[in-house]
Amino acid sequence: MALARRELIGSMAAAGIASTLPINYARAQAKPKIRIGVLNDMSGPYRDITGMGSVACTQQAVQDFGASSKGIEVEVIFGDHQNKPDVGAAIARQWYDQGVDMIVDVPTSSVALAVSSVAREKNKVFMDSGAGTSDLTGKACNPNTVHVTYDTWMLAHATGAAMVKAGGTTWFFITADYAFGHALQRDASNFVIQAGGKVLGSVNTPFPGTTDFSSYLLQAQASGAKVIGLCNAGADTINCIKQAHEFGITKTARIAGLLVFISDIHALGLQIAQGLVLSGTFYWNLNSRTRAFSERVAPMMPGIRPGMAQAGCYAATLHYLKAVAAMGVAEAKRSGQETVARMKAMPMDDDVFGQGSIRADGRAIHPAYLFEVKKPGDSKEPWDYYNVLAEIPANEAFRPINEGSCPLVHA
Repeated sequence: MALARRELIGSMAAAGIASTLPINYARAQAKPKIRIGVLNDMSGPYRDITGMGSVACTQQAVQDFGASSKGIEVEVIFGDHQNKPDVGAAIARQWYDQGVDMIVDVPTSSVALAVSSVAREKNKVFMDSGAGTSDLTGKACNPNTVHVTYDTWMLAHATGAAMVKAGGTTWFFITADYAFGHALQRDASNFVIQAGGKVLGSVNTPFPGTTDFSSYLLQAQASGAKVIGLCNAGADTINCIKQAHEFGITKTARIAGLLVFISDIHALGLQIAQGLVLSGTFYWNLNSRTRAFSERVAPMMPGIRPGMAQAGCYAATLHYLKAVAAMGVAEAKRSGQETVARMKAMPMDDDVFGQGSIRADGRAIHPAYLFEVKKPGDSKEPWDYYNVLAEIPANEAFRPINEGSCPLVHA
């Protein structure tokens, strides 16, 4: 994957579509311009599930929207928050102060919660794709934030309940020790119990800070649980699954990757990943629209297919730009809260998620899917990794709006 990332960065630089903020550029530009900042993990455990792939998908949205033909100038910049809330908040504050209008992506829930607060403070727009905590549309919701791609409630609802029904009645959780991991364990535990299962225990793991999960896996195995639930993502998930196979733990327990991306499956290989059940909202080979989008962005992502967090940046940016066009650039730049309100009033429709909408709590609503990883012999082409086990309709895929405790929702 490292070579592919270098190729991606090189191809984007050559195309002239990646940019950085020049000093005092806001005063140097006279004509109003929409500026979008892609903020994510460019160098750590989440770089493959977001990183430069999210930048490529954001830029693809700008191209597909046809900004120049509509008389709208759009600039895309990017930055690395290093999975640190203070770093992410500082970058967001600097960007917003220097004229960035919308920030997109932001994996790592603790960083996303911090950036969401800055967006409200500065009255700008934040469209999260990469973070998972359902608190973004619950107790921490605000009128400047939209949560686009997935969340911990959706993941737990789809995967947790399905595995209990399939016989996985006892669980042990290995949980990344930060906001996302704790939210995912909380939501998954609720669904396991509601489905008639039991939670036998859990263990927190440092994030970021470890690549050796052997002691945690052995602790999970010793519990006798039928299912080991992984409340982590990216490189942590990959390492857990690999080490579970190495220790033979998969012979006595099933591994439930509660947040698994297609880049994780690519890194693991089908021989190890086959049979893994996971949930998501996007798969590049799902239908004709997802395939068409993936082919368009392919020149900027050589040798890689987009994952759902990256694809979510496309959907978020496209819908944002539609709202900008409807309002006018000057009005959209004036108030992030009004821009988000306009996005909530407009139906969503794109090649990533299809038709959808944004609720009052900021939750983007669209279908979700339960996938099973194919056996090596069933894969017909590179990155052809999933079978669809079930489609979860948009109105059932995410937490009911009256259960999230969002202060924007009035009974």
